[in-house]
Amino acid sequence: MHRPEVADVIVQAAAAYEARYRASRGQRRILRDLVRCRTAALGGHQQRCGACGHEVISYNSCRNRHCPKCGGAARARWLAARAADLLPVPYFHVVFTLPSQLGPLALQNKRVLYSLLFRAAAATLHTIARDPKHLGADIGFLAVLHTWGQTLQHHPHLHCVVPGGGLAPDGLRWVPCRRHFFLPVRVLSRRFRSTFLRLLRAAGAQGKLQYHGQLAALAEPTAWQRWAHALERVEWVVYAKPPFGGPERVLKYLARYTHRVAIANQRLVSLADGQVTFRWKDYAHGQRSRTMTLAAVEFLRRFLLHRLPRGLQRIRQYGLLANRRRTTQLTRCRQLLGQCPAAATTAAADPSAPAGGLDAPPAREVCPACGSPRLTIVALLPAPSVLASGARPPP
Repeated sequence: MHRPEVADVIVQAAAAYEARYRASRGQRRILRDLVRCRTAALGGHQQRCGACGHEVISYNSCRNRHCPKCGGAARARWLAARAADLLPVPYFHVVFTLPSQLGPLALQNKRVLYSLLFRAAAATLHTIARDPKHLGADIGFLAVLHTWGQTLQHHPHLHCVVPGGGLAPDGLRWVPCRRHFFLPVRVLSRRFRSTFLRLLRAAGAQGKLQYHGQLAALAEPTAWQRWAHALERVEWVVYAKPPFGGPERVLKYLARYTHRVAIANQRLVSLADGQVTFRWKDYAHGQRSRTMTLAAVEFLRRFLLHRLPRGLQRIRQYGLLANRRRTTQLTRCRQLLGQCPAAATTAAADPSAPAGGLDAPPAREVCPACGSPRLTIVALLPAPSVLASGARPPP
């Protein structure tokens, strides 16, 4: 029985979706790319086994960063590079979430609001960590943007992975945090709220924000100030999860989170009569696994909410891990922690780590018929210039 995929939902409901909603150019490209991914529409190559003569056809990926099938190879390369950055200390997971009141504005100003989320979270962690009342050190961390919740609703938040400690201001010692405590979340929450609202007001004053539809009234200065002031009375959620442990567990976590898309094909249960059923975790009730059924058009609407602006980086590194200073700063940290360089370079991603919501690329290293590694490419399969409309290309 064929397991439904997001591409199947697009084939069935894309026309109805575009008839009901005004799809942007980027959204139309997602709909087009995901349907063609790993089909004859994108071309591919034919391989033949030198041992038994069995032939295998592999089709190309669309490489759209919103595709549930793509990203496996890019994730593996990225993880291999990050393995050398890990330090022999516990790692903490801190999550910064925008309040729901900001959701509509974020959807209309994705590039601005998501960038402010990165800036505010980074400034918050740096400022509180440097405070002698807390850690009193310069830290480094990695931040990953997610814009979805388990039911595909808009829920922008940052997952930050932070080593448990940092460099003293003079650079002469490593300052560890407490064993099971990194920084106080209440202090982080207050600082995050004030920093983000300061940056948001500056963006508004500089004319960088747009207001459409129900937000049109915010173009009036008095209404804008009243709306922004109300956000100061809202509790902003910053959540610090228990520490991961050592570097190996961090890599497994990164494998799950860094290159994830809004929903994986594995979560889809059925597609029938214009309805999509998928699995989701109910975190409010002990992470219970539940199912939800949506009309296919509504499923696509929610899925496309999470299209990122072109060129927006959703994985960023700060402080000791920033590109311009990472090599020298991490070398200094390892010296202070007594870690030899050889130990750092031998760390690698665990091949048994979960796929993180991405379908793994098809394995063609060995012949599926006899297991021989003697597979060679015997023909390239060019992509056809025209696709028959209304049907998904053959897999």
